[in-house]
Amino acid sequence: MTTVISHFSALRAIRRARRAYSALPWGIIDDRQQAQALASCVPNKDAIDFVALAMLDAWSEDDSERLDLLVAGGNNRRPDGRLLQHSVTAPLPAEAIMHIEADIYATSPAMTAMLCSRNEPVAKVLMLLMELLGSYSLPPEITNPIARDDTWPKAGSSEAMDDLDCHGGQPAPGKQDETRYEQAHYKCEPATTINELEAVAQFAKSSSYASFRTAVRLARAGSASPAESLMFAVLGAPMRFGGFGCCSLPMGGLLLNHRIDFDTLAVNMSSGIPYAICDLYCPAAGVDNEYNGIGHELQNARIHDGNRNNGLKAMGIHVLVINRDQMKDLVALEAFAQMMHRLAGVRFRYRIKGYRKRQAAWLNALRAGIGLAPV
Repeated sequence: MTTVISHFSALRAIRRARRAYSALPWGIIDDRQQAQALASCVPNKDAIDFVALAMLDAWSEDDSERLDLLVAGGNNRRPDGRLLQHSVTAPLPAEAIMHIEADIYATSPAMTAMLCSRNEPVAKVLMLLMELLGSYSLPPEITNPIARDDTWPKAGSSEAMDDLDCHGGQPAPGKQDETRYEQAHYKCEPATTINELEAVAQFAKSSSYASFRTAVRLARAGSASPAESLMFAVLGAPMRFGGFGCCSLPMGGLLLNHRIDFDTLAVNMSSGIPYAICDLYCPAAGVDNEYNGIGHELQNARIHDGNRNNGLKAMGIHVLVINRDQMKDLVALEAFAQMMHRLAGVRFRYRIKGYRKRQAAWLNALRAGIGLAPV
């Protein structure tokens, strides 16, 4: 017998593996092995090793959530109150299932994202895709609260953390009681690619997965934190969704964590820094949008940022710094978008009615995708 975890159980396990190993160490299997694993997933009584699954963070005895399993069809289902059994009758796309250990398998990150996106809003799905495509992972324990449209962590809880861009997964000193959108996260390798997501999107033809197909078209690789994903999605998304349309600007729109190599003058002006990594770079405008999180407020970080920004100015690049409060201020965000359009030589104009309401709804849905309360 095999166990094929899926949906939110698989997502928890993916986040745990990325946190523990800085990458996803699961094995890729071929179509034949994939079919065998699915056909052998028959959850008879005592056939599932819940201890092993708890170690993988796919299931917790303390949670009220049930274990998500993928089975081949109705004949493979077994009555068990601890389980949510999901049937798949159509042939799965290649590499939709991965091998974890022994007889335990899980849906791939791309397949898991599709399954978790069912009937969810585009913004919430987009934030998940940005995480899986990016070099960071949210903690496993955030999975179920987000699925319930709840906030995480709760203000005043021991889990409350701040921006971890520079803290390697540890809360900033004295900030445990603050809940901000710089959610706790862990640096790691990307879990999937745009090509893998596009392949799964072709499989997801049901109207229930319309948000997934749309989010795949909007998503970009390269984000290094939840705050960067939020900044990209707010400034870059088309105006009809509630974004500011900067991804439609020429030369690729917006690029995440783009490297700018300095020339001799820039190196000298930056006191020896050879290059800069731009949080959100707009090539057409020559603008680097930098998110100013908790780590940037430290003294050494301020000195480094000043030297780095001098180097970018020597390269003819405008540096725009967006702070935490401005990421909640639609008027301020509109001004940043207007500046990029102006420098790119493109007129900034709304072609929709009720744009501010759309923007507010879009921002709050994005925040919900990383467990944050609305603003």
